[in-house]
Amino acid sequence: MPNFSALLTIAPIALVTMAEHIGDHTSLSNIIGKDLLKEPGLDKTLLGDGVATFVAGFLGGPANTTYGENTSVVGMTKVASVWVIGLAAIFAICLGFLGKFTALVSTIPNAVLGGVSLLLYGFIAVNGLKVLIQNQVDFNKTKNVIVASSMLVLGLGGAAISIVSGDLSVTISGMSLAAIIGILINLFLPNEKEETLDTKKQDKKKEKATV
Repeated sequence: MPNFSALLTIAPIALVTMAEHIGDHTSLSNIIGKDLLKEPGLDKTLLGDGVATFVAGFLGGPANTTYGENTSVVGMTKVASVWVIGLAAIFAICLGFLGKFTALVSTIPNAVLGGVSLLLYGFIAVNGLKVLIQNQVDFNKTKNVIVASSMLVLGLGGAAISIVSGDLSVTISGMSLAAIIGILINLFLPNEKEETLDTKKQDKKKEKATV
């Protein structure tokens, strides 16, 4: 029988993966100098993620999505060729069947893995800030500050919301909660009125007249 409790638990993650997908492709667009949201198009790339996840789930594997770590690797190496990445994926699959190779990888010291993780995840964070700067997001506006700060605290602070109704129990936390709350706040909070140039000129004239 379908487990609707599990369905409602997993469904919010779709919002997170879509948000991550858009963010990664925006970052990649800046890195390679090509707008991937237009060519091949966000609809096609999201469809690719969806089909891959469907096939993986059908075969009993985990969900597929774009990974910020890979975006970081592209940004640091400047190698964005689909052929190179595809060949690397084939090598990774083949090497995964070799027990001696996996044992060799497991001998890498934790300090080395920790250093690499610092670079990768730090690169992801900086890329996010870079996108905000390039799109000239105005943090003088209270709405933008509220949206960004709410998502940051909820995503990193371990907040969680539990919904219990009879036998149904759903818990939303972490990035899922941050994505949902960020979208809702952005939709419901009104946009601030922007002052026109004429209004600003009139205000300056009034200030001069008062002086």
